[in-house]
Amino acid sequence: MENCSFEGINAFVHSLHLAVYIPIFIVGIILNVLALIVFCRVLKKWIESTIYMTNLALMDLLMLLILPFRIYTGTMQKTFCTFLETLYFIGMYGSIFTIVCICVDRYIAIKHPFHATTLRSPKKAFWACAIIWVFVWFGSIPVYDFHSDSYSNIRCFHNFSKTTWNAPVIIAVELFGFIIPMVVLVVCSVEIIKTLQKKNSHRGSVNRRACVRIIYANLLVFLVSFAPSHLGIFLQYLVRRDVITDCRAKQNISLFVQVSMCLSNVTCCLDSFCYYFVAKETLSTDSFRRTGRLRNCSLTTEV
Repeated sequence: MENCSFEGINAFVHSLHLAVYIPIFIVGIILNVLALIVFCRVLKKWIESTIYMTNLALMDLLMLLILPFRIYTGTMQKTFCTFLETLYFIGMYGSIFTIVCICVDRYIAIKHPFHATTLRSPKKAFWACAIIWVFVWFGSIPVYDFHSDSYSNIRCFHNFSKTTWNAPVIIAVELFGFIIPMVVLVVCSVEIIKTLQKKNSHRGSVNRRACVRIIYANLLVFLVSFAPSHLGIFLQYLVRRDVITDCRAKQNISLFVQVSMCLSNVTCCLDSFCYYFVAKETLSTDSFRRTGRLRNCSLTTEV
């Protein structure tokens, strides 16, 4: 049987983790903590977008707090390692679902402004975030079997058991964790952009063009961050089920998976750009009450 070594790849990935995770951890912690301070202490205005972005900041912080353990290359007690993997799973997919909720909320506000008052409210946004937490907690249950055939001390985020790579688990992760959220995000973003572009001839077209660029940027960040990692999960599934057996192919897939998972954590910092626009949005609600005109793209167009 061919001896396929991954030592060189693992050494490179460890260096990559040090180069990427350390600045992400430092910058991400600062930006997300500042965002929570702004939302909770400065703005003190719980509208839909601030609730969603507060939830996203909490999810990002959850992922960030796991990063130091992802750099560590030694073994850990299996129970503690499973706990860390569960928190990372919750943070990652909680972020994905929260991003989708933000996009759907923006879609309702811009595409259906006259129904927005009944479809959107801070209470509904709060319950949507609560449902996300419950859903990802229950969705993390399979993580407890990721090392079912391992000894008490293991390497975290490595060497998952054979039972982990079964079709039901991978299909659920790919379908509910990425494909469906991606489709919802793309459809809503396209409809928002089409609605805004139709109004370019009206007053405020400069602001709407800026909104379109923001939506394009958000969609691009989502796809670049999460599409490669989920493609890598599927390819690794083919490797673990012995569909792909060539050593060079397995080495390339291992490298691709680890690099894509590493880079997907950059969203913990990139989300801070969304926080800036949400802060502007919250301030714009005061202007709306005074002038009857709301200028921020995250809520609606001019009325």
